[in-house]
Amino acid sequence: MTILASELILNPDGSIYHLGIKPEDLADTVIVVGDPGRVPTISRHFNKIEIKKNKREFCTHTGFYKSKRITVMSTGMGTDNIDIAFTELDALKNINFSTRRIKEEQSSLEIIRIGTTGSLQKNIPVDSFVASEYGLGLDGLMHFYNSEHIFEKEIADEFVRQTGWSTKKAYPYVVKGDGSLLEKFMSPEVNKGLTATNCGFYGPQGRVLRLGIPDPDMNDKIAAFSFQNKVVTNFEMETSAIYGMSKLLGHRALSMNAVIANRATGNFSSDPKKVVANLVNYCLEKLAS
Repeated sequence: MTILASELILNPDGSIYHLGIKPEDLADTVIVVGDPGRVPTISRHFNKIEIKKNKREFCTHTGFYKSKRITVMSTGMGTDNIDIAFTELDALKNINFSTRRIKEEQSSLEIIRIGTTGSLQKNIPVDSFVASEYGLGLDGLMHFYNSEHIFEKEIADEFVRQTGWSTKKAYPYVVKGDGSLLEKFMSPEVNKGLTATNCGFYGPQGRVLRLGIPDPDMNDKIAAFSFQNKVVTNFEMETSAIYGMSKLLGHRALSMNAVIANRATGNFSSDPKKVVANLVNYCLEKLAS
């Protein structure tokens, strides 16, 4: 079936609509970050940079770290941006732009998120790393797709029961990250986590400045949740969508998190740029090994 021009939107130069890149610009290994400014801080480690492109919040650099070709791309913050970025990344890989048809042979990307996060547990301090074994989606995105078959439904149902989750909010979903990537990136330096993803930074994550929230104890309830020795380790804004979109589309994804805040103790890193730089170095070495 030919995909209509209103559904697969291409720019006049043949690049995909939002990302502004062409299929040949994309490596098989992709590092995604939220902040466009973080892209050059990663690509400066490359031996060679082939491509630098910018459109909206999407900044893309493709080059080589040692002998491995890698694309680094910013997505902006939030699961809504992940929906755009990952749909278009997949289209670049698995749709023929000339015929507007899905390719008969599908290809898989290796995707690593490098991002910042806030810990919900006292024993996961600032300046540490978390590799997300699971993404717990509190954002609702994956319910817009046929996705029930990829959910860890038992964990989500128990989370709703233990926290008294409001029916006015999106029903939580849980998706597991790629096991082989998790195994590759684990070390004594890294905590394995169940990462909660929410649709905002302030109220949705229990922060109160001038606006009140309906459940002031929400974070305490989330932190107290436990299922088969799994607890919610950290809060951020992209992981569940990255895992959901990747699994549905046949890609392998892992979320690596630099802990710059501890919500349980109220601590914030004295040098958040350093902990992110340390995580970048760690991930590049793991990818090149």
